[in-house]
Amino acid sequence: MPEVGTVLPEREFRITRADLVRYAGAAGDFNPIHWSDRVAATVGLPGVIAHGMLTMALAGRLLTDWAGDPAAVIEYGVRFARPVVVSDDEEGVVLTVGGVVTEIRDDGLVGVEVSVRVGGEKVLTQARAVVRPPADG
Repeated sequence: MPEVGTVLPEREFRITRADLVRYAGAAGDFNPIHWSDRVAATVGLPGVIAHGMLTMALAGRLLTDWAGDPAAVIEYGVRFARPVVVSDDEEGVVLTVGGVVTEIRDDGLVGVEVSVRVGGEKVLTQARAVVRPPADG
C-alpha cells in the first residue's frame, strides 16, 4: 500500500501534428484550431493546439500505468490552464506528467495529485484522481 507522499514514476509523452490528426479522427473533433495555424492565429492562439481531452487522457495514462488497470481510476478531473501548442515538425511537444499520493482513504483508495507540464509550465491544474492502488504499492 502506498503512503502519502509516494511519488508516481514520471512519464513523458510526445505529441506531434500527426497525433492530432489521428486523435481528431478517433474523437470526431475536427476543429481547425487543432490542425490549421492560420485558423489558430485568427482566434488568438499562439499556434495549433492539442485537443484538451488528448492532453487529459495522456496525463491519465500515468495513473493507469501506475495502477496497472484502467478500471482502477475511480475519479479523475482537471482544469485546463493553458493550451498545448504543437509545432509543425517531427519534434512536436513533450508533456511531462508526474504525480504524488496525497491521501489514503479508509476504503483503500488513494488520492493522487497529478502534475502536467510543457517546458516547465503547468498546462493542467487541479488535476486530481482517486485510484485503487496497485497491490505492490
